[in-house]
Amino acid sequence: MVVIRVVLIITRRIYVEDLWLCGGFKLYKLNFSGGEVMKKVFAGIFLIVAFVVTATCSFAAEDVKKHGSCLFCGMEEKKFGHSWMVIEYEDGTSAGLCSIHCAAIEFAQNMDKTPKVIKVGDYNTKQLIDAGKAFWVIGGSKQGVMTKRAKWAFEKKEDAEKFMKENGGTLATFDEAMKAAYEDMYADTKMIRDKRKMMKQKMMENK
Repeated sequence: MVVIRVVLIITRRIYVEDLWLCGGFKLYKLNFSGGEVMKKVFAGIFLIVAFVVTATCSFAAEDVKKHGSCLFCGMEEKKFGHSWMVIEYEDGTSAGLCSIHCAAIEFAQNMDKTPKVIKVGDYNTKQLIDAGKAFWVIGGSKQGVMTKRAKWAFEKKEDAEKFMKENGGTLATFDEAMKAAYEDMYADTKMIRDKRKMMKQKMMENK
């Protein structure tokens, strides 16, 4: 890194300690001796290095999102294409989520960001479609993703009606499905927490 080279030029006595962050990026901690002026110089350089590392980590996280892992639970798009959601914001950032449950969390955490495009996977084809124009089905006998009360999206109304005939559920709009996601948030979060606790206990028992 350019900043590190500058540090090496300025001082003769530098100790570099590697602290691993973001699965592979390094933050350099500098220990040095000298007068107060030199200390201030090094403090400024350290802040620059920290800023560069933080920015790099942010880009890395964004890259992970674009490659199909849910921002919150880590589930993969290739396994949950039938419920996958993508949110693109006006500032150019985006998020990939496994379900409308995680999309609701994303919206709650980013209230100051304006969505430009909201897409969802068609339940049958797994192709991303406009979430606002989709025909949603709330409930039914099919197990939902991250929720007890399932919420599925269909590009065609006839597909949604066929699904309801076979599995039950209620036809809804995107706004109604999102409202249902928030209504179910506490119960769904508790369900997920309990499942993860049980999984950890089983792992401990099998050791």
